Amino acid sequence: MNIFYSQNIYGNTGILDETESHHCIKVLRQKLGDEVYLVDGKGGFFEGTISVADHRACSIQIAKSHFEFGKRNFNLHIALAPTKNIERYEWFLEKATEIGVDEITPLLCQRSERKIIRHDRLEKVITSAMKQSLKAYHPVFHPLTTFDSFINAQIPGHKLIAHCMEGNRQDLIKMELANPGFTILIGPEGDFSELEVKSAIRNGYAPVSLGSSRLRTETAGVVACQIISDLQSLK
Repeated sequence: MNIFYSQNIYGNTGILDETESHHCIKVLRQKLGDEVYLVDGKGGFFEGTISVADHRACSIQIAKSHFEFGKRNFNLHIALAPTKNIERYEWFLEKATEIGVDEITPLLCQRSERKIIRHDRLEKVITSAMKQSLKAYHPVFHPLTTFDSFINAQIPGHKLIAHCMEGNRQDLIKMELANPGFTILIGPEGDFSELEVKSAIRNGYAPVSLGSSRLRTETAGVVACQIISDLQSLK
């Protein structure tokens, strides 16, 4: 199944941008009349055939449209500090997208070792994972944001901070979470500072544990995604 991403859907016609068109025509060798699938990143899943086989602006004639394809009953926002090794962060983005996440914010913390990211490159990782996992919703990838700016923003739903320090933390997998909105903060390799944890708690974030193991940053993000997905699927 060859699936492409396009936000340019006009009635029964979908137009691929230059990157997707090149991949379709030049890389995959698709041709006029071939059957393909489209997602628009907003819940639209489309079946159609190539009507214009142009490697710069390929057009798709849409035969069937499916809306709210794979829509979930909850919203998950993970704010996770970029890892020093950017490939590990790309792995998190890929796996979180495959499992299901709605928003991701790269978080700049006191102990962050990576303070610069290539947003466009990471966006492409998310897009590729969305297509590979047959998702019709494209996670929103926010700009790199400082910890203080993030926790001071008005965010609805459950607000949680996962950290490794000793103290009163609830086990996420055992929590009763009624509101369908979740925001989870996950720190850098050196964890959040004590000051950051206290600041988050003052701003309404509940401290949580992701289990008894000490997890890498990117692993913690994937585990958080899976726990929330599992808890919501049981409802």
